Amino acid sequence: MTVVTRFAPSPTGFLHIGGARTALFSYLYAKRSGGKFLLRIEDTDRERSTQEAVDAIFEGMAWLGLKSDFDEIYQTRRFDRYKEVVQQMLAAGTAYHCYASKEELEQLRAEQMARKEKPRYDGRWRPEPGKTLPTPPAGVQPVVRFRNPVEGQVVVRDLVKGEIVFDNRELDDLIIARADGTPTYNFCVVVDDWDMGITHVIRGDDHVNNTPRQINILQALGATPPAYAHVSMILGSDGAKLSKRHGALGVMEYRAMGFMPEAMLNYLVRLGWSHGDQELFTREEMIAKFDFDHVSASPSRFDMEKAYWVNHQYLKTADLALITGEFDWHLRRLNLDPANGPDLKAVIEQQRERCRTLLEMAEKSKFFFADLDGYNEKDAAKHLTAESATLLEALDHALAALPDWDAPALHAAVNGFAEARGLGLGKVAQPIRVACCGMAVSPPIDQTLFLLGRERTLARLKAAVSFARSKT
Repeated sequence: MTVVTRFAPSPTGFLHIGGARTALFSYLYAKRSGGKFLLRIEDTDRERSTQEAVDAIFEGMAWLGLKSDFDEIYQTRRFDRYKEVVQQMLAAGTAYHCYASKEELEQLRAEQMARKEKPRYDGRWRPEPGKTLPTPPAGVQPVVRFRNPVEGQVVVRDLVKGEIVFDNRELDDLIIARADGTPTYNFCVVVDDWDMGITHVIRGDDHVNNTPRQINILQALGATPPAYAHVSMILGSDGAKLSKRHGALGVMEYRAMGFMPEAMLNYLVRLGWSHGDQELFTREEMIAKFDFDHVSASPSRFDMEKAYWVNHQYLKTADLALITGEFDWHLRRLNLDPANGPDLKAVIEQQRERCRTLLEMAEKSKFFFADLDGYNEKDAAKHLTAESATLLEALDHALAALPDWDAPALHAAVNGFAEARGLGLGKVAQPIRVACCGMAVSPPIDQTLFLLGRERTLARLKAAVSFARSKT
């Protein structure tokens, strides 16, 4: 048997953290098993589904690198297939027409609740041996209901939660096609999973109560139900329902915040799954080690600080080629031209230790790619003084005379300049940083000046001298 899993989001909003984790677990299980993973857009809710949300789902999945092994699948393009199966079920007697009006059902619900009973359809239009059904009212388009078994149990051997048992008598006859002929969610899911050979349904535990209904429909169709794994919900760090203040954002908002996609996957996989004490995983390690034996049935907690920590570990250690494309993207979002500066890999190498996110790295690297638009006021007041103006002017002449503009030569020149004047390196390096970077924080001064280049460095030293003297 070839394992086939699916991620089936409803396009009514962005791809959120919980959905991304579900997609990841489905992807990893399929890949570890040598199987296939598919993305299916469940867009039958036409009132709430939007193209913008569809685009956001595809964009988020592409950024995370969770690629489907199949062409794009949309439920709205399969309506003819759903109608065909409904007719088969009507002919087989596993489904029936129900003419109960909305008002009748509301009254039934109110009466049941008044008696403190569980609200449920009472089967008034369900065909039974020896039962006489009412005459269908004129002009009323019926819905189609599934004829759920009334005896026995549905036993779900959940890969996360263990065995869950449902009594069929607790399940009423759900609607599988509305009066206008459009199919309902639970029915579409069943037909899709059947047609697409889904072997493992991995989804959030808010779907647990849908599972026995879907299993019964599959069995009525003569299909073998897939295995089910219902993963627990994600809570905020305080144990409350996850909200925006905890980090319940769209996946692409994390990109804008400066997260690496690989780091995001690494953080998500640890929300409810573990492999010993290991915290950091490559994609290949996730695929090789993921299993449901170590997926927790308890809710996990989203910790933003831990997410930042994971991202920082990736920035510090990942192959520079993995980081360069994302860094380029962030620079452009800041209206910076990556071509108007040093090699991106060289900048990343110097900044990766000091930045938790790519956004922070891009903001701290602006001075490499654009002219300075001023100096940090506090840093300038401290380091661009009349005294430092004299130093910077002399340094400008010394650096201009260097035959080679490389990090070793610059290191020797700046250190030699400070020693010759009996100054600590900080007394020289900090004014240089403010002059060349606009602030008193940068990578090592020799690397900073090397990456800036001779022309920019000398021009900025001259500008800083003029600025410092203009204040006196």
